[in-house]
Amino acid sequence: MKAGSKIAILLLVAVALAHLLRLVFNINVTVDDWQFPQWISVLGVVVPGLVAWMLWRESN
Repeated sequence: MKAGSKIAILLLVAVALAHLLRLVFNINVTVDDWQFPQWISVLGVVVPGLVAWMLWRESN
């Protein structure tokens, strides 16, 4: 596995983990006056997690 692939996998897993923690601990994220809905974090867990898994499978 190349170093770039490892770094990409780690970053994608970190993003997915951050979104998962937001869901578990029910953390609200507000920008200006707009509050991000929780379903965005569901996508933030699934999409980067899936891409990291596919990248890991491809490189092994």
